[in-house]
Amino acid sequence: MTTTASVAEPGRRTDLPRSGPTRRRRDGEVLNGAARYRAWWVPWLWVVAPVAVVAMFYLFPFLNTFFLSFTNASPLSGQGDYVGLQNYRDLLSDPVFWNAVLNSVVYAVIVVPLMVVLPLLVALLVRDKVPGIGLFRSLYYVPAIASLVVISLAWSAILKDQGMVNMTLMDMGLIDQPISFLTGRWTLLLCAMAVTLWSGIPYYMIMYLAALANLDRSLYDAAAVDGAGPVRTFLTVTVPGVRTMMTLVAVLVTIGCLKIFTEVHLLSNGTGGIGGESQTLTMYIRAVGLDPTYGSLGMGSAGAVALFIMTIGFLIASQRLNANSEN
Repeated sequence: MTTTASVAEPGRRTDLPRSGPTRRRRDGEVLNGAARYRAWWVPWLWVVAPVAVVAMFYLFPFLNTFFLSFTNASPLSGQGDYVGLQNYRDLLSDPVFWNAVLNSVVYAVIVVPLMVVLPLLVALLVRDKVPGIGLFRSLYYVPAIASLVVISLAWSAILKDQGMVNMTLMDMGLIDQPISFLTGRWTLLLCAMAVTLWSGIPYYMIMYLAALANLDRSLYDAAAVDGAGPVRTFLTVTVPGVRTMMTLVAVLVTIGCLKIFTEVHLLSNGTGGIGGESQTLTMYIRAVGLDPTYGSLGMGSAGAVALFIMTIGFLIASQRLNANSEN
């Protein structure tokens, strides 16, 4: 009788008990450690929780909103009958909707370029290691960690008719009556833009600091040898070096501006200006979709779908512009 002796692989223990099916070894693959005794389905357990969270809080609400946009559901019941494209037809014929779209687009067109450039300039100022720069960075970053609600309420108190700005200007004799910062259509939007910039610049400044840290300092030395001034160095060395980060910031700010809500809502005390002239698209969706008396959840959902399409359109356009600039 012939017996075949089992030869143990170097470094592998053969006296350990195995439980359950083990992971299959691919051709040429060397398993080591706990992977030798782990079932093939165990790694899939690690992605169950994240996938479940995404499906529950992102995918299902999106699909439910898209479905409700084709119904006449009410805010209280959340159920309704299928009405086809009627909500979209009503939406496109509503002048209040187009006014909200205009406000949101103007908001994005003004804030996005400023939010892309200003944090980069500030990052260049605080990049160098000079005495006291750590304290300056910490103080400048405070608006980014403060609550946006608190920031908006503080600026509302400063800019109101009897606020610090108007009272100071009147005491200096520069104006005879208070300036309506928070009641005019465009002045309210401009004040909201200022709050967005004031609170957002420090956040994106940190992102630019990380990008600037990866730039080769020899490029600046070469530009100095060639006689390039600060502006030329900025355009030929800094901007190309952080182009990827600038694209990322533009995308994030565009999404944030199109769904802007808190600043305009709090500065206008929830009214969106006189007659709602300054309300943004998200404020319109909230007013139309959640009004318990006259609201229509179906029409509000249609507005949300329209906002989603606008956001995708802006992102595609920005990607095309970025690709053309690189070419």
